[in-house]
Amino acid sequence: MPTELKKKTATLSDIAEAAGVAAMTVSRVVSGVGYVSESTRERVLKALKDHNFRRNGLARGLKRRSTETVGLVLGDISNPYSTELARGVRETLLSRGFNLFICISDAGETEDTQAFKSLAEHSVDGIIVATRSNKGGDKYLRELVETNVPVVALGRDLEHRHVDLVGTDNFKGGFVATEHLIERGHKRIAFLGANLSVGSQLKRLQGYVAALEENAIAVDDELVVGHGDDNVGGYSTEEIGFEGMKRLLSLKNRPTAVFARNDFTAIGAMRAISDAGLSIPKDVAVVGFDDIPMAARMSPSLTTVRQPMRLQGEIAATMLLDRITSKTPIRRRQRVLDCELIVRESSSE
Repeated sequence: MPTELKKKTATLSDIAEAAGVAAMTVSRVVSGVGYVSESTRERVLKALKDHNFRRNGLARGLKRRSTETVGLVLGDISNPYSTELARGVRETLLSRGFNLFICISDAGETEDTQAFKSLAEHSVDGIIVATRSNKGGDKYLRELVETNVPVVALGRDLEHRHVDLVGTDNFKGGFVATEHLIERGHKRIAFLGANLSVGSQLKRLQGYVAALEENAIAVDDELVVGHGDDNVGGYSTEEIGFEGMKRLLSLKNRPTAVFARNDFTAIGAMRAISDAGLSIPKDVAVVGFDDIPMAARMSPSLTTVRQPMRLQGEIAATMLLDRITSKTPIRRRQRVLDCELIVRESSSE
């Protein structure tokens, strides 16, 4: 048999990789169903030609059918926030006969893009994304949307006319948390969980800064602490809270209060304060964000900003199912849910 006939037949994934697109994009080009930009179409056609694909044979295997499966991309799964989101998504999907496929991405755009590619190649009917925005991941998501893959962003700033957004009013949450500490007489208030230089786009940090400025309190750069040269795309953990709080306590003029980016970060801060022999809230008051179950069980119990975690998942899943089942395009929708300050022992004597 001639050598050339023994060559391995290229797969859909091979063509997608060669063209730098999702497998579903190749399907759209070959079948002629769904929108693909002209530049992307040309890249795919070139890859098809380079791999000597027989167009009709490939098209027969690309008939798109519903898999009744939805992909969910999560970040820090150790955080109960992610667990509650996933529960809300799963319960809503199951009630409509859909299954849930979860991918984990907690290390930025490379893992994000890999997760999106994997879901597309498994032909999920739609994707819910609950990781932080990044350039590479956002670019790939927009490409998927342009090939008619329904996408809902959960707490992720992804601008696209056909991508729905579900989230919490994080700016308000950061504002009321900081204002609460100011009302308790604090002026040296730290933000723990992101550096000012890389975290300026965080809504919770913006709310913190706005509350200080509204009360004529200067923002002190040394009181805004993250993890080394951290990237805003990452997630603030208990260990970051612990190490960050130790840095804050080493300052000559240490803070008397701390607003932490999330409850896990706040719990780490409380551990560092306790290890230093200081009292909460007498020496340092602490406020977190999320209201995970552990917050109420801490000693002292943690003051925090409660956000409706499960409800966000339910709304995101409902929006995605609308897009999957709709026969006409749906314009971008946005739901920003309110949050609530829960005052407990860690900030109030």
